[in-house]
Amino acid sequence: MKILITLLCLMNGLLLCSAQEKNSENKKFNQKLADSLGADNYGMKSYKIIILKTGAKDKAITDKTKRAELFKGHFANMEKMSKEGKLVVAGPFNDNHLKYRGIFILDVKTDEEAKNLIEQDPTVKAGVFDYEILPWYGSAALPLYLKYHDQVAKENP
Repeated sequence: MKILITLLCLMNGLLLCSAQEKNSENKKFNQKLADSLGADNYGMKSYKIIILKTGAKDKAITDKTKRAELFKGHFANMEKMSKEGKLVVAGPFNDNHLKYRGIFILDVKTDEEAKNLIEQDPTVKAGVFDYEILPWYGSAALPLYLKYHDQVAKENP
């Protein structure tokens, strides 16, 4: 019985220590920065992930000039969303069995807002890409990486 009580006391002590560690405040916390990024108490926020997939008309557009023009518009739309502070992350996938072509992480509140932004993309309008919208919860500091991207990219797409 003594051993059982001792074990219970030890377990309770470990739980209390663990709870105190989890509830301790971050010494580096910056309220002004957290507020400017829309962070919650965990430094996180909600985003919308857009998965670009091969569209039904992708193979039908064989004219290289037409495809180049569509993709020029695709990159222009991405730049526009980025300048508006809506596009947080973008990039292509390598070849894969799911026919996923690329990803966007958008800093928007609703699926409707995400849909309105994505449907301005000429490649989506032309059926080169289809898309899915998914909710995602990630670091509120994610948009900060974009300010450094121009310093590491030697060329633009």
